[in-house]
Amino acid sequence: MAKEINTIGVLTSGGDAPGMNAAIRAVVREAIAKGRKVKGIKRGYAGLLQEEIVDMDAKSVSDIIQRGGTILQTARCSEFRTEEGQRKGAEICHKHGIDGVIVIGGDGSFKGAQKLANYGVNTIGLPGTIDLDIACTEYTIGFDTAVNTAMEAIDKVRDTSTSHERCSIIEVMGRGAGYIALWCGIANGAEDILLPERYDYDEQKIANHIIENRKRGKQHHIIVNAEGIGHSASMAKRIEAATGVETRATILGHMQRGGSPTCKDRVYASTMGAIAVDLLCEGKTNRIVGYLNGHFSDYDIDEALAMEKHIWDYQYEISRNLSL
Repeated sequence: MAKEINTIGVLTSGGDAPGMNAAIRAVVREAIAKGRKVKGIKRGYAGLLQEEIVDMDAKSVSDIIQRGGTILQTARCSEFRTEEGQRKGAEICHKHGIDGVIVIGGDGSFKGAQKLANYGVNTIGLPGTIDLDIACTEYTIGFDTAVNTAMEAIDKVRDTSTSHERCSIIEVMGRGAGYIALWCGIANGAEDILLPERYDYDEQKIANHIIENRKRGKQHHIIVNAEGIGHSASMAKRIEAATGVETRATILGHMQRGGSPTCKDRVYASTMGAIAVDLLCEGKTNRIVGYLNGHFSDYDIDEALAMEKHIWDYQYEISRNLSL
């Protein structure tokens, strides 16, 4: 028999992402529409363990859909990685009458949701990460906004780079996944794209590329570098020494996490939030909401975490061809 869900908790965990507020809003209002109560859990799993739990109603999520960040705040929590911390979290949920929890975050957040489910708390995960690195879904909340923010910034750097005939290394976020770098590399017409999944650390090849382009009359050279490779400032010095071309590094940093979410992030995050509530009301647990092949669907967390995601070879190949 499906577990009856009367009170739903919602939390955001790990790195923040534009669109998280849209998802929170949808969770609260969809739950109320279905006659359920909602409690907001502040500061992710850290806040759960500290019992930072508040009642939420329709008014508490007014005027947030256009705001970046997360009104529930977010934090990382080493204690929740322990069995003792996970058990304590489940006990606190039971204490506050929370029957199900919707977790908005990335892979690490889903591992926490998985543990809560093992202790009898129904859990649904929503993919909230700007890195687009969750294998079971083609869309993650925040990626569209982050990549557009980075794209617009790189356009601006290109303008001044062209004026001064420079090489510019622009570092975007993505420690283990190069999706922001790849998309921006294509969208901004970068001459080189350095991805954690592909980079061979052959700087001489980059230097040769810059020199060849100069001989062909190219006035600038844009290198989009993923955070997982990093060291953009020292790389710029080495490339300038090897080519004789003035080279500057720009690290975009956490600006990519902020800002008003795009229409896509608002609509998709809202849809996912509502689906998560519906799944809990159906008695589902240990699931992740994803978007694949044009449809929203849900996946078992265990299966989703076991999946691997890879850069699309064809997209990477055309990024190189189009930079000629």
